[in-house]
Amino acid sequence: MGDQDITRQPQNEDRRAFMKSLLNEVRALAYMLDNQHFETGIRRIGAEQEMFLVDHSDLPSWRAMETLDLINDPRFTHELGKFNLEANLSPLEFGSNCLSRMEEELQEVYQLARHAAAENNDKIALVGILPTLSKRELTLDAMLPQPRYMALNDALLKLRGSDFQVNIKGIDQLRLSVDNLMLEACNTSFQVHFQVEPENFSRLYNIAQTVTGPLLAACVNSPVLLGKRLWHESRIAVFEHSVDARSETHAARGLKPRVHFGDHWVELSAAEIFKEDIARFRVILTCDTEEDPLGMVQRGEVPKLRALRLHNGTVYRWNRACYGISDNGKPHLRIENRVIPSGPTVVDAVANAAFYFGLMAGLSNEVEDIRDHISFTDVKANFMAAARDGIRAQQVWFNEQQLPAHELILEHLVPLATRGLKDAGIDSADIERYMGVIEQRATLRRTGARWLLESMEALEGKGSHDECLRSLTASMIQQQSTGEPVHKWELADFSQQQDWRDSYRKVSQFMTTDLFTVQPDDIIDFAASLMEWRHIRHVPVEDDAGQLLGLVSHRSILRLIAQGDSGESASVRDIMHPEPITVGPETATVDAIRLMREHKLSCLPVVKNDKLIGLVTEHDLLSVAARLLESYLDEN
Repeated sequence: MGDQDITRQPQNEDRRAFMKSLLNEVRALAYMLDNQHFETGIRRIGAEQEMFLVDHSDLPSWRAMETLDLINDPRFTHELGKFNLEANLSPLEFGSNCLSRMEEELQEVYQLARHAAAENNDKIALVGILPTLSKRELTLDAMLPQPRYMALNDALLKLRGSDFQVNIKGIDQLRLSVDNLMLEACNTSFQVHFQVEPENFSRLYNIAQTVTGPLLAACVNSPVLLGKRLWHESRIAVFEHSVDARSETHAARGLKPRVHFGDHWVELSAAEIFKEDIARFRVILTCDTEEDPLGMVQRGEVPKLRALRLHNGTVYRWNRACYGISDNGKPHLRIENRVIPSGPTVVDAVANAAFYFGLMAGLSNEVEDIRDHISFTDVKANFMAAARDGIRAQQVWFNEQQLPAHELILEHLVPLATRGLKDAGIDSADIERYMGVIEQRATLRRTGARWLLESMEALEGKGSHDECLRSLTASMIQQQSTGEPVHKWELADFSQQQDWRDSYRKVSQFMTTDLFTVQPDDIIDFAASLMEWRHIRHVPVEDDAGQLLGLVSHRSILRLIAQGDSGESASVRDIMHPEPITVGPETATVDAIRLMREHKLSCLPVVKNDKLIGLVTEHDLLSVAARLLESYLDEN
C-alpha cells in the first residue's frame, strides 16, 4: 500500500499545490528520460508476498498488528485489513540462482509468519481470496486504523457518491453493496517486479501486457468469495469493484476505473503512462513534496518524486509502471505485475514468477515489436478470459491462433520461457524445477482454482456450507505447509477434527437461503402446492421488492380445511400471519432457540432492512443439535 504516515485527504488548496508538484515531477521525469539519468546495464527482479491471517477455526484472524510485533522483521508490513500481512523480498540481479534465492527468502518469511501466528494459535494462508471470509470482514471495524487507509476510503467514497456495487456471475452469482473500501482487503497477491532500461520500457511493457493473460490462466487461485463460486481468478473482478470511484455519470460516459488493464499499447516511454493517469484520475491523497525536482535533476541530484509515486499508488493498473531508487542511489524503472494471486505454495509462487520472467526475457529476445504479432484487443480479451475460466480459457496467440490456455502454455509458452531463462543465465536446475511445476500444472489442468472448486464439489453434502468452507480452508493450509505444489495435492476432505461450534454461532451460518415464497394475492392452493412439492412446512410471503409481509404455515392451511373451506375464493393474505417474529442474520443461535421456545415457534424468518434473506426452522436447529451433540460425544 506504499508509505503509510505521509498522506492525507486533500482540501482544495492542498490539491492545487499537490497537482503543481505532480506536474513538476512529471517534467523532471521526462527530463531524466531524455537525458539518460536512469540506471542501465542491469536487470533486477523482486516480489511482494501478501498473506491471510487465519484463526484456529480457519476463519479470518484480526491480529495482524500483534503478529507483526512478534515477527519483528523490517521486511514485513501491514496491509488494509486487520487479517492481512505483507512481506517485501529483497531485489535480486536477474541471472544465475536468483530464482532459488527468491524461493529461499520467500520460504523464510513464510515460516517467520507461521511461527509468529502460532503464538496466538493462528495460521497463515496463501490464497488469492480466503474461502472463509464473511461480511464481517467487509466493515470498517476490520480495517487497520491507519490515517492513509481511512483517508483513501473517505476520498474514494466521496468521489463515487454512493456505495461500491458488486455483481459477479460465475457458477454462482454474487450481488453486494459495500459502503467502504474493505473489498480490496479480500484479495492477496504475489506481486513481481522486473527492472527495465528506459529505452526499452515501452517495448517490454507491451510484452508484459501480452503475456499477462496466459500467465494468469496458469496461476489462478481465487474462485470463492463469501461462499460463492465465481471466476477462477475472482480477484480481478473484486479488485476492480473495490476501488471503482466513478459516479454513475462518469461510468456511463466511459471514464476508466482506477483498477484497469488499459486500452492501448504504450507508444513512447514510461512518462506516457504517468501522464495518462494524472490526466484521467483525480488526486485523492497528498503528501509533502520536493520544492524543485527539475532543478534537483539539473544539479545532478536524484529526486524522490514523492507526489508521482503517491498518485501512481492510487491507480491500480494490472501492469504498473514504477519509479524507484536503487540501493546505489541511482533511479530506475520497473514493471510491477499485479495479477499473480498468493499461493497455493511457496514453490508455486516462485514458479509463477519464473514463468513471467522467462516469458518477458524470451519474447524480448525473439520479437522486435510485439504489436506486429498480436492485437491489443486480443491481449485484453485473453486477460479477461483467463480471469473467468483459468487454465480452460480460450486464448488468442500469434497469427490469430486460437488455443485452450493449457495447450498454449505447453506447446508454446513453456518452451519460450525456458529459452528466455537460459538466455538470461538462470541455473539449469532452477529452470527445470520451476518450468516443471508450470508444465505439470498445465498438463493435469490442476491450478489452485481447480483444486478449490473440485474440493468444494467433493465436500458437498458432507456438512453445512460453513463447515465445508472451513474444511476446505483447513486442508489448503495443511497441504501448503508441506511445500508440495498444488498439482500434487489431494482434494480436501471433510475435517472431523474441527470445533463445529464456530459454524453455528449465528443464524446466518446455517439458515436456509434457497427460499420459495408467495405473494399476498396468490391463491392458497399455490402455497399448499409449494409445501407439498418442496416438503416444507412454511412459506414466507413477500412483495416484489423482497420485503417480508407475512408467513403461511402448514398448520394454517390445515385449519382452513378443518373449517370446511376449500380456499378457492381466498388468497394467501387471508391466512398468512401478517407480523411474524423475525431475527437478523447476526442473531446468536442460542438467542434464536430461546425465542422459538418462548413463543412456541417452528420457524423464524431472517430479515435485513426489512428484506427477507433466509429462514430458520425446527429442522435446521435439529440438524445443528445433532452435529454438535455428535461432536461432543466423540470427544468424550
